[in-house]
Amino acid sequence: MTDWVPIDLSGMAYGRKPPTHDALLTEVGPGTPCGEFMRRYWHPVTLSERVTATPQNIRILGEDLIIFRDGKGRPGLLYPRCAHRGTSLFYGKVEAEGIRCCYHGWLFGVQGHCLDQPCEPGGGQHKDKVRQPWYPLQERYGMVWAYMGPPDRMPVLPRWDILEQVEPGYKLLVTHSSLYAGGDDDVELVPCNWLQEWENIMDPFHIPILHTSFSGVQFVPEMGVMPSVNWEYTGSGMQYTAYRKLDDGREMDRITVAMFPYVRIVPNVQLTEGPSGGVGWVVPVDDTNHRLCIIMKVPESVDRLPRSPNLRPWSKMTPEERQMYPGDWEAQVGQGPVTQHSEEHLATSDKGVAMLRRTLARQIKAVQDGQDPAGLIFDAAQDLVRVPAGNYFRKG
Repeated sequence: MTDWVPIDLSGMAYGRKPPTHDALLTEVGPGTPCGEFMRRYWHPVTLSERVTATPQNIRILGEDLIIFRDGKGRPGLLYPRCAHRGTSLFYGKVEAEGIRCCYHGWLFGVQGHCLDQPCEPGGGQHKDKVRQPWYPLQERYGMVWAYMGPPDRMPVLPRWDILEQVEPGYKLLVTHSSLYAGGDDDVELVPCNWLQEWENIMDPFHIPILHTSFSGVQFVPEMGVMPSVNWEYTGSGMQYTAYRKLDDGREMDRITVAMFPYVRIVPNVQLTEGPSGGVGWVVPVDDTNHRLCIIMKVPESVDRLPRSPNLRPWSKMTPEERQMYPGDWEAQVGQGPVTQHSEEHLATSDKGVAMLRRTLARQIKAVQDGQDPAGLIFDAAQDLVRVPAGNYFRKG
């Protein structure tokens, strides 16, 4: 018989306060502070090749919409409930000038104008007084972009310097693959809040743990070197420089960038020297789901994102394999649909996350005060965004 040892009962889970999340930073629906901030920017909605004469349901920023391409090749993004009697335009038929509702045949153009009311005398003598709610679209880099904010504050759709010059033998790969590290094209919708993915980009210290030692080398062994990190604010978000002195004597600076409203630009994970080859957008679907859009330069023979060589596609892994080799999906989705910020204990290594949250809150407050948030471009002559992200080795 062993002697009884007193148990320290402090810190028990019993009686803990109900957890809460930071609604200001996470909730994106119409009318919410973050949602109104988000709506000042252009958003990647879906791949251009997916927009056809077959209407599709699209959910973004907590709004359910219909996207289609009319007979003249123009994309349209409309509120789904027909302005006549509320039937979903998902069941509509696309024609040369727009989409026709299945119920009574009202025809709407890509800008919401009612063009025909076949059950009304003369095709609708007052059809010009009806407008189906719509959002403006543009196409660039093989992606359809939407502006969902105040009409009088619509900015220019930016161009990105690293996507403008595509070298011979290369092309732009456009994808909604949700697992940048896992490279699984069969999974697009990530079941957690957008901020859990975006703020991860300013957390360089999870790389030597999660991606190198805990789950094995998911990128390259050099990523296991604990970096010395400097974070700084920029005019359009923030960035960090992670310095590593590698075992072979080389010294490297790795610059990673976050731009408003949810842009993430990561250098090559194989440590290829030079500027980043792509841009990512953490697109909020609603408060508990997001979709990662990636546009990057790849060799013409490549048709998918690179996958960690020691793992199967995420959708094919068993629960036991995901426990043994967790990645960003497990770490971020494992925080819950919306992480409970009241239960966090941030430390010095979380400085970048704290800074990103603070600068996001400032931009949300700016919009609440009637100002424009950072990073918007209103002059078409200044639409090129220059990206400093990349891997840079120090010489001599």
